[in-house]
Amino acid sequence: MRTGRPRERAITLRDGFYIEIYNSEEGKGLKLRSETEEAMELAAKQYSRYKKVVILGEYKNGVKQVEQNA
Repeated sequence: MRTGRPRERAITLRDGFYIEIYNSEEGKGLKLRSETEEAMELAAKQYSRYKKVVILGEYKNGVKQVEQNA
């Protein structure tokens, strides 16, 4: 159980590619940032052998970037 003072402002995500890693039965995950999409995919492949992995995608200025297929 955590005690202490709560955060005063929301966390903003840095620019990069993110994955979220979960233990098999825990509710909260850990976000990992990679500089490139290839590095993100490699990290997701490595962690997926032992943990549940969710690929969040690319973030810029704290906002998720949505791919537009033209």
